[in-house]
Amino acid sequence: MTWRASGTDNGGVRFLTLADVAETLNISAAQAYALVRNGELPAIKVGGRGQWRIEARELEGFIERMYAQTREFVSAHPFGRDEVFSD
Repeated sequence: MTWRASGTDNGGVRFLTLADVAETLNISAAQAYALVRNGELPAIKVGGRGQWRIEARELEGFIERMYAQTREFVSAHPFGRDEVFSD
C-alpha cells in the first residue's frame, strides 16, 4: 500500500530525500542538509545508515514560512534606487 499525500505537487510521495529538497528549492545538497541540521526544516532519520527524510508537507510549510518572512522583509525595507541586486 502506497501512502499518498494530498494537496502536494510531488506525485503523491510522502517523504523526500535531501536531494529532492535541494532540487525543489534549487539549492545544493549541502544547503538542504544545513536547513535540516539547524532545525529550519523538520526531518527524520531512518534506516541503519540514518538517511534523512523530509515530509512533503514540512517542505511546503517551510516554503510558506519563507514567503511570509520575505513579505515582512520587503515591507520593512522598501525598494529604493540605492538597492543593490544580488543572486
